[in-house]
Amino acid sequence: RKSKITASRKLMLKSLMLAKAKEAWEQDQVDKQGEKERYLAERITPLRTSGLSFSQLQDLCRELHEKVEIVDEERYDIEAMSGMEGRKKMFDAAKSPTGQ
Repeated sequence: RKSKITASRKLMLKSLMLAKAKEAWEQDQVDKQGEKERYLAERITPLRTSGLSFSQLQDLCRELHEKVEIVDEERYDIEAMSGMEGRKKMFDAAKSPTGQ
């Protein structure tokens, strides 16, 4: 049974579809970046360091460092827990007689 469209037409349509998908993906990336910037602008206040003395700047750095440590610990805990859950599910699946 012969195709109703020629190979060159099929190739042209395929390339047009890929170009359209690429445009949509690029626009999606731009939208996500804009959304991220808007979210951060809403949630994070600008850091004001002008007019602070050296000791105040040091205190600010210590405070920020403590906050970063807390966030890193939470991120590590979440990653460790999600990794453990995945391994536990795989282990349980391997132990079960049906494999599910």
